[in-house]
Amino acid sequence: MAELWLGFDWGLGWIGVASGQTETYTASKLKPIRARDGIPNWTDIDQLVQEWRPTGFVVGIPYNMDGSESQMVVRARKFRKRLHGRFGLPAEEADERLTTREAWQHMNPASSLKKAKADDLDSVAAQIILQSWLEQRRLQQG
Repeated sequence: MAELWLGFDWGLGWIGVASGQTETYTASKLKPIRARDGIPNWTDIDQLVQEWRPTGFVVGIPYNMDGSESQMVVRARKFRKRLHGRFGLPAEEADERLTTREAWQHMNPASSLKKAKADDLDSVAAQIILQSWLEQRRLQQG
């Protein structure tokens, strides 16, 4: 039976959201969620969970390019732990290095990254994070 997962690109002003499933191992972007200093309106997340009824969550973790951790990693992990605690569902981590740049290249490779709409960009990044996680899972399962 196919599992449905929700993926998140956590950020201070926007949290990108995507849905993906294990039947075709594909992900699609959803409407992003506004955040205040990284804290979402939990009612928005509650509605997402009620609508999609996911098996679990995948949260992008923003490691530094050298693999070290910053305060942003700590805060993204806190968001992941809150998802798990609030909904009692698995909440996995995924390395999100360079996903925003990759998302922008998918959206509009000819323009400057500074002109990107943050909400669209974050949800495309969430889609890339979740898609990569699903592909890794498929490879691990053989």
